Amino acid sequence: MEKTSKIYIAGHNGLVGSAISRGLKAKGYTNLVGYSFSELDLRNQAAVDAFFEREKPDYVFLAAAKVGGIMANNVYRADFIAENLMIQTNIIYSAWKNNVKKLLFLGSTCIYPKEAPQPMKEQYLLTSPLEQTNEPYAIAKIAGLKMCESFNRQYGTDYIAVMPTNLYGPGDNFDLEKSHVLPAMLRKMHLAAALERSDWAAIRKDFDRNPVEGVSGKAGEKDIIGKLSKYGITLSTSTSSSSSSSTSSSTSTSASTSASTLTLWGTGTPLREFMYSEEMAAACIHLMENISAKDIVKMNGGAGDAPQFVNIGTSKEVTIRELAYIIKKVTGFKGEILFDPSKPDGTMRKLTDTTLLKSLGFESKISLEDGVGRMYEEYLRG
Repeated sequence: MEKTSKIYIAGHNGLVGSAISRGLKAKGYTNLVGYSFSELDLRNQAAVDAFFEREKPDYVFLAAAKVGGIMANNVYRADFIAENLMIQTNIIYSAWKNNVKKLLFLGSTCIYPKEAPQPMKEQYLLTSPLEQTNEPYAIAKIAGLKMCESFNRQYGTDYIAVMPTNLYGPGDNFDLEKSHVLPAMLRKMHLAAALERSDWAAIRKDFDRNPVEGVSGKAGEKDIIGKLSKYGITLSTSTSSSSSSSTSSSTSTSASTSASTLTLWGTGTPLREFMYSEEMAAACIHLMENISAKDIVKMNGGAGDAPQFVNIGTSKEVTIRELAYIIKKVTGFKGEILFDPSKPDGTMRKLTDTTLLKSLGFESKISLEDGVGRMYEEYLRG
């Protein structure tokens, strides 16, 4: 890519797209194009066609998607498969019709089978059934990577597909109903810590920024506490007594202390891998600058059926329980963390094999503790 090449970042306001935009600007790319949803509905094929015919981008980062956590994926199954299929099909097809030089499609490691061997190699795709809770989203992402692969084989295009692990970072989604596990957990502990301090200014500021099911910071305390309780945040107050005596008199005092309890879904035992979004963006830009789809096929063995996508991750994992205690330390939450085993865990382990990514010249270096700390600092500034 030339520094003046026209580069379209689909989804430039989201977690992934904004990280890619910042990464490109930091490297001196000056001709970036991004449209908000109100300006361009990517589900509308005619609108997408008109955009590509008008703008004629040289390169495309396809980071636009409908995303969410385990609860959202399970509840809004039709929305997740339909909208993601529309978005990616419209963009890839229009890119081909308008002679885009290179395209990078971002998927997800949820494409892998529920019982895939660990760590997950690119070759494990479609070897057994998917995890049911996010199957519609996974099928859409598999369709996207196969679309890139099919255009490469039939038309000789240079479309790269990458499958990032669980991402987090600046611009993440903190909607308690729809967010992924890490940002949801961070926000819950931030609120739980504020509740145990009786810091209603912080709680109301948070609810004003991200209302919970229509409840903003202007609501009454009872309504806000009701929403906190729905998402596992409760407050208990205990009273302790002490007494002192002397030869002439004795006195007793009592003190009330408040402690928050946070209840999280599942058993806490599933293993997960997390990558800071800025680092994922650096990996994507590295691939777009230096690696072709043909390079990926060659590194995967060179056969006609060789995988044409790349895992992007850290190859390091923690349990959900360990993640909770990392976030607890960062946010200063002092209360008790409980787990509700009646709620689903999802896939028990999802660890990417990043051997291919490393062989293509990129390796993760930001630790989870450092990344979560950076993310919380950004959240507090928001």
